[in-house]
Formats: sequence, structure tokens, C-alpha cells
Amino acid sequence: MQPLEVDAGELTAAEIIDALREGRRVVVTADLFGSERKLTLRHDGETFYCDTPTRLHKHQEEAEMLLCIERMGYARQPDEEAEADAAGDGDGDE
Repeated sequence: MQPLEVDAGELTAAEIIDALREGRRVVVTADLFGSERKLTLRHDGETFYCDTPTRLHKHQEEAEMLLCIERMGYARQPDEEAEADAAGDGDGDE
């Protein structure tokens, strides 16, 4: 299965977790320490991994991984989701 390649903030944390549960690796391009870096998120069926250029994080629980994804800024934030929804509502199709 091909990895899912996204930019940080492109998907919600739930969408990233869904892809991991499906067995996909998620390759996120993010700004780390002032430069663009790729990191890999994956799940082996038991452990969630966040493999960054500086360290490998491991999480046993899905909730821990979800918090890590949100805290590190890899996912779209809830206020950005609301803005995206609002932008979609102004298309004049009403």
C-alpha cells in the first residue's frame, strides 16, 4: 500500500488516525526547526510510531497518538476546520 503523503495541517487528526488504522503510513511534510522535513507516522497493529528526523516517538494508545499529532501541529486544528467549512459555504450555491 502506498504511503499517504500530506503537508502538515492538510488533514484532521482523525483522518490521519483513520489512515494509520487502515495500515497506511502517513508521510507528513512539516516545518521543523526552520526547514521543511518529512516525518513518518505509522501503526503496526499494536504500537503507533512517529518517526521524525530527530527521534522516534512510540505510543501504545490511539489517544496518545492523537494528542501527539495535534500537539506537534501535524493535523489541521479545529478552528481551521471551521474556517474551511465557512469558506466552502460562501460559494453562492444557496
